[in-house]
Amino acid sequence: MAKLKFGNVEEDVVTRQEFPMEKAREVLQNETIAVIGYGVQGPGQSLNMRDNGFKVIVGQRRPSKTWDKAVADGWKPGETLFEIEEALQRGTIICLLLSDAAQIAMWPTVKKYLTAGKTLYFSHGFGITYKEQTQIIPPAEVDVILVAPKGSGTSLRRLFVEGKGLNSSFAIYQDASGKAREKVIAMGIGVGSGYLFQTDFYKEVTSDLTGERGTLMGAIQGIFAAQYEILRKNGHSPSEAFNETVEELTESLMPLVAENGMDWMYANCSTTAQRGALDWWKRFRDATLPVFDELYNSVKAGKEAARSIASNSQSDYREKLEVELKELRDSEMWQAGATVRKLRPKK
Repeated sequence: MAKLKFGNVEEDVVTRQEFPMEKAREVLQNETIAVIGYGVQGPGQSLNMRDNGFKVIVGQRRPSKTWDKAVADGWKPGETLFEIEEALQRGTIICLLLSDAAQIAMWPTVKKYLTAGKTLYFSHGFGITYKEQTQIIPPAEVDVILVAPKGSGTSLRRLFVEGKGLNSSFAIYQDASGKAREKVIAMGIGVGSGYLFQTDFYKEVTSDLTGERGTLMGAIQGIFAAQYEILRKNGHSPSEAFNETVEELTESLMPLVAENGMDWMYANCSTTAQRGALDWWKRFRDATLPVFDELYNSVKAGKEAARSIASNSQSDYREKLEVELKELRDSEMWQAGATVRKLRPKK
């Protein structure tokens, strides 16, 4: 394993240099990788593995929009695309990439096909970590592993096509074969990871749920909405408010932060912007620390998982979800965003 230094902290990671694609193919050469679900992570992971030369099949309900999407992506019914139970039977590595709610509903079916020697693969620690609530308890004679790309399946695929990679965490919950470690690393390389860092199922799900509710989605939307509202209340136009709140960040600054870091950004902006950012960032940190502390404790206590399971298992969940999403979509800020995006220069 390679060592990375983060200040005074050293961390072991796995890179493509020490575990090249050829080695990953060798480790998995006798495996049939069955990707169950073709929603968020399924397309990116399955297509990347297929393009990397692994034996991959997809299991999906038929008829469904996602079945049609899989066909459009080149999966062939009866050859590489099957209904879920047939894919579960054929697969030796079962990639359970359904939503958390769908995993709970599908688990009795999945468990029937987890015969000795197979491997159960996740990209989220939710089902295993909260097994008292989900009832997802794998049989003892199968390997249980996890690779969690740090981004959406869309990003994973786009970066792969561009010849890049998306970093991923990996974890082993159960090593029945004695070969779970080489299998999980091979899978991580196969799906297109940049580098792999080790975690466990509990840490993956607690960091993930915190991130989704925090800086990745919940907190950033809340900050966007607050700044936009203040600018509009003080007479700024929708164009000005949206551009100063969202567009400049996402289109100009964040790509540079991704390339060079926030420290570089601070050092390379105007002295006026630099002074303001240095004066205010700790105030925002101090204001939000109690919220993040409350959020993490809620995740740690299982309250967020319980709320997700209770909400997502309701028969009218999708109708209620659409109402909430419509509120977001119809807000002036994101209506302004839709207009601004149309006005971006075409390549």
